[in-house]
Amino acid sequence: MSDNEKPLLIKRYASRRLYNTETSDYVTLEDIAGFIRGGREVKIVDLKSGDDLTRQYLLQIIAEHESKGESVLPLAVLNDLVRSYTTQATSVVPQFLAMSFEMLQDGQSKMVENMSAMNPMAKMPGFEAMQAQQQAFLKAMTGGLAGNWASSSPEREDGGEQGLDDIKKQLAELQAKLSKMSK
Repeated sequence: MSDNEKPLLIKRYASRRLYNTETSDYVTLEDIAGFIRGGREVKIVDLKSGDDLTRQYLLQIIAEHESKGESVLPLAVLNDLVRSYTTQATSVVPQFLAMSFEMLQDGQSKMVENMSAMNPMAKMPGFEAMQAQQQAFLKAMTGGLAGNWASSSPEREDGGEQGLDDIKKQLAELQAKLSKMSK
């Protein structure tokens, strides 16, 4: 497994400082967000107890961005997430979110592919670099949120990925279940 495939191990010291074990230096939350935007998985552990603190720190990164006005999550979604922690929906919500982000990534990938296939500018010098930047941007926008779920995509019995229609159907079923649970 190459270094970029292994999660970057970050250790939290008792002083709450975060230590990058690969580069042997201290990092900030913004540094960690940068690693994730760059496509790198991270794992943050407490040095003394060995507890995995990754989820806690990722939520803190999201909260800091939201508080700075870099809102990605609509207020209604945040309210629904809070409600899901107090209802029976907690078992369905992670799967629902995973499928939603997979669909978003798939749609964005297809959009980029279609742009290059139909665009007469594709023959212009520098177009490939611009397309690579667009792909990096799309990856940064969704990679941290959806990257972990890519391996859990549903598959048919014959081993191929399910069609978009199947996923949409499952998403509609999950939405119906969530609606029933919130009533």
